[in-house]
Amino acid sequence: MASPLYIGFDLSTQQLKGLVVNSELKVVYIATFEFDANSTGFPIKKGVITNEAEHEVYAPVALWLQALDSVLDNLKRQGLDFRRVKGISGAGQQHGSVYWGQDADRLLKSLDPAKKLEEQLPGAFSHPYSPNWQDASTQHECDEFDAMLGDPERLAMATGSKAHHRFTGPQILRFTRKHPEVYQKTSRISLVSSFLASLFLGRVAPFDISDVCGMNLWNIKQGAYDETLLQLCSGKFGVEDLKQKLGEVPEDGGLHLGPVHSYFVERFGFSPDCTVIPATGDNPATILALPLLPSDAMVSLGTSTTFLMSTPAYKPHPTTHFFNHPTSPGLYMFMLCYKNGGLAREHVRDAINDVLQDTPAQPWANFDQIALQTPALGQRSPSDPMKMGLFFPRHEIVPNLRPGQWRFNYDPTTGKLQETTDGWATPHDEARAIVESQMLSLRLRSHGLTQSPGEGIPAQPRRVYLVGGGSKNKAIAEIAGQILGGIEGVYKLDVGDNACALGAAYKAVWGIERQPGQTFEQLVGQRWNEEDFIKKIADGYRKDVFEQYGRAVEGFEKMEQQVLRQEAGHTNGHASGL
Repeated sequence: MASPLYIGFDLSTQQLKGLVVNSELKVVYIATFEFDANSTGFPIKKGVITNEAEHEVYAPVALWLQALDSVLDNLKRQGLDFRRVKGISGAGQQHGSVYWGQDADRLLKSLDPAKKLEEQLPGAFSHPYSPNWQDASTQHECDEFDAMLGDPERLAMATGSKAHHRFTGPQILRFTRKHPEVYQKTSRISLVSSFLASLFLGRVAPFDISDVCGMNLWNIKQGAYDETLLQLCSGKFGVEDLKQKLGEVPEDGGLHLGPVHSYFVERFGFSPDCTVIPATGDNPATILALPLLPSDAMVSLGTSTTFLMSTPAYKPHPTTHFFNHPTSPGLYMFMLCYKNGGLAREHVRDAINDVLQDTPAQPWANFDQIALQTPALGQRSPSDPMKMGLFFPRHEIVPNLRPGQWRFNYDPTTGKLQETTDGWATPHDEARAIVESQMLSLRLRSHGLTQSPGEGIPAQPRRVYLVGGGSKNKAIAEIAGQILGGIEGVYKLDVGDNACALGAAYKAVWGIERQPGQTFEQLVGQRWNEEDFIKKIADGYRKDVFEQYGRAVEGFEKMEQQVLRQEAGHTNGHASGL
């Protein structure tokens, strides 16, 4: 028998991807189904349907069935011998929910291998749509969740996050009110990840220990659903009924849920001993694609900015997210999401090119050169004030501020902070200031989650990994290392757009091939060839500049608080719309 293979699926907003790896973690097949381009019969745009009047964004569940039929057919056409597949796992867009009807178990169990999933399963759902993470219809419910335990801080302490529109708890509560008859006929509720696992199992799969933390219902420290929040979420239908709909949550991320359903054995030729491993959320799957070690940090520099970290410290705050780690008990996944990222940097880049009347072949060339020539915080001498600012072309959630620009001078010796453009050479000084602003926010909010790498060395990440479009930019990499540290340096991680599917496939390998007591990090670390994916692009920790930015963090926090106070008081100060 040829060597074993493993499939990781990534069910995202706009596509389903199936990625096959071998035991050495090498990719051997990929198949993708683009929802807009490849599906038939669904009125979708970018994978979803939008109801502007109620701020609803949702996806037809039958679309995902069509996609899975197609991806498996595609892999078969490519020549995948499904008999070699020993394990399956998946990654699902976080926070989406699927509502199963009373016939779900019967229909899942009795699948006919002569027919496609899409022909047989639409009747398994009490509701044909899944709310998408972009949905913003639950403000009223979020307010109730935030208030239920006293305030957003207490909710974050219990569940890892304050209430968010997209989180499944507020979504379910709204569902009980908008569709009470449908809710009553709902036998089970899945997350997108556990929905995917359910199809392969032939019965409704349990939630994953990490993805369950994206609901505002799971008390992370207690390791159980929070009874008070269940009481709120269940509305008039009662806690016990909701508990049955949600099901148990196993703690082992590598648990053998059961063999693949006979439908897949007969239709595609899967081996009857192929095992389904819990699928997780897309963000947890991303940290498995590296794999991140404790205190490693991953910064995604796309249109938005996302910061992911694996940490033993549980220190939740309303502006951050904590999840259980998807494979490693005792570790947590820390996440920050910013709406402003690449767009803010591009504004400054374009302004510089306009002033210089120069659009080079490499559009970032002038930005990079000026950012690296500008001294840290614009301080040409230690007695100069530090220049810092906030640059938000879009409404920001961390902190919660309208679009605008705010510039300040800060004297770290006296603690004096002054909103002013005095001494600012605009837009040149902004090249460095925009990158510093984004990285200082990351350092401020991840402070206390890292450990000292050695005697006399301040706490900091072991490594900083940059992913996404901005990772190609040498100025950003250099400044990231100066501000965030990274005792082993700053690295560019390039897994293309396969991170979620890779993480899921690696999880399947670990679930099947681990030795007793062998952690995910141990198994994957031994087999993962980092030279294939990562490249060191900048130094990390440098004592003097790291300490300089440490002083700047204090000023940066003061600056944010001052702007928030100004905005709350309806005084815009010197803020100007972008």
